[in-house]
Amino acid sequence: MTASTHEGPERYEVIIVGTGFAGIGLGTRMKRAGYESFVMLERADDVGGTWRDNTYPGAACDVSSHLYSYSFRINPDWTHVYSPQPEIFKYLKDTAREGLLDHIRFGSEVTDADWDEEAGEWRVVAGGREFAGRVLVLASGRLSDPKMPDIPGIDSFSGTLFHSAAWDHDAALDGLRVGVIGTGASAVQIIPEMAKVAGHLTVFQRGAAYVRPRTNRAYTEVEKRTFERSPEVVEALREDLFWANEARLVERQALPALLDKASADAHAHREAQVKDPVTRELLKPDYVFGCKRGLKSNDYYPAFNLPHVTLQASGIERIEGAVVHAVDGRTHELDVLVAATGFEATDLPISYRVRGAGGRALSEAWATGMQAFATVSPHGFPNLVVMGGPNTGLGHNSAIYIIESQVDYILGVLDFLAEDPARVVDIDAKVEEEFMRNLETKMEGTVWLSEGCQTWYVDSRNGRLTSLWPDFAHSFRRENGVFDPSPYIVSTAPGRSGSEAGNG
Repeated sequence: MTASTHEGPERYEVIIVGTGFAGIGLGTRMKRAGYESFVMLERADDVGGTWRDNTYPGAACDVSSHLYSYSFRINPDWTHVYSPQPEIFKYLKDTAREGLLDHIRFGSEVTDADWDEEAGEWRVVAGGREFAGRVLVLASGRLSDPKMPDIPGIDSFSGTLFHSAAWDHDAALDGLRVGVIGTGASAVQIIPEMAKVAGHLTVFQRGAAYVRPRTNRAYTEVEKRTFERSPEVVEALREDLFWANEARLVERQALPALLDKASADAHAHREAQVKDPVTRELLKPDYVFGCKRGLKSNDYYPAFNLPHVTLQASGIERIEGAVVHAVDGRTHELDVLVAATGFEATDLPISYRVRGAGGRALSEAWATGMQAFATVSPHGFPNLVVMGGPNTGLGHNSAIYIIESQVDYILGVLDFLAEDPARVVDIDAKVEEEFMRNLETKMEGTVWLSEGCQTWYVDSRNGRLTSLWPDFAHSFRRENGVFDPSPYIVSTAPGRSGSEAGNG
């Protein structure tokens, strides 16, 4: 069955929250495996997640497209090595059309999700409707809720203000005074584009980034025809790209010789592209390479050679009307202000809406930092799995590889639960903590925990590296890609009978 027909909540075996890469990937694999009793809740009016929302000028992926895509759905038509946002968005929409659209409820933002211990199911309110499901999958990720900077007076800005992840395409930009706050992954793509249209562009930099060349190019028609006719060529390409990226992890292991080589490449790139010595020095990072996300761009540094582009490197003190006051006393009068300031990546908003055993909120369980056994199962939240949550980010390889590993694990969970319609699984607190202690061992000696490294990868509340997986991607799959019920507490829901379960 797909849903109950009697009065009460719509009832499914599985409720999936989010239709980005994680949700679409899981839904597609479930569909291909024969699962039918699931619903996908999406707050927006289309699928795509991050790649739907981030439509800013220059938006593109910084991981090779043939690797930043599902292994089970090869796309021979990528136009470039690093494809732009519209192509990735289309790829996700095309994937969803493979039988998922009937399962998706658009305009359905989750406002409440509560575990019903007696019934052994989750009760979810989304878009004004009620849903019930044995398993709840949080696939909303860590890059779904934009984070505005905490700057005194920012709400008083008299010009046009918006976040890069909610780009105002109706805003006038041509010939105006534009400011961009941030110099991270989105900003290095936005800034060169803004330099093309702004009358004057001011870049507000809190910390300089390491930027290395981006070896992008268009695929030829011959190459695309080869990809279409010979899938094994794509598989070989994916394999080469994957292991080349795996080799980059050693740059994050705080080995002096390797760090010196990687940082030297970035410094040489900056030296070659920035003409003014003062600006060049201001764009020089003051932390060890790898501490923050390494960036790739061929047109970021050249933007600062333009006479109408100003680098403000001392940070912002306050905003009054149209005037931005910098810490060093300089002022900048602006018409438009773009906040390229990232996302709520460590304190996930949805965690405040999910309540597990005893009514405890996930946000409370994560009050001192996110954590979950095998990166998917937080203690005290029965039959809940989290995708793209704690310790799933990569600083060196494709996030889609991690997502597919989690999909494999979750399919194992679903198969195990399908054996008994009243079965419930939860992870013991000691097992979860042991998993985290083992991760801490992996974290030791990495650049992310080196002295002076200030990064959102590390949660300031506990000093743990809660966002990244501190090891090779292939080790993630080996350790977290196959479900094993033995570490879990397996119980039976008192009030659940076989007739209440879907056919999974």
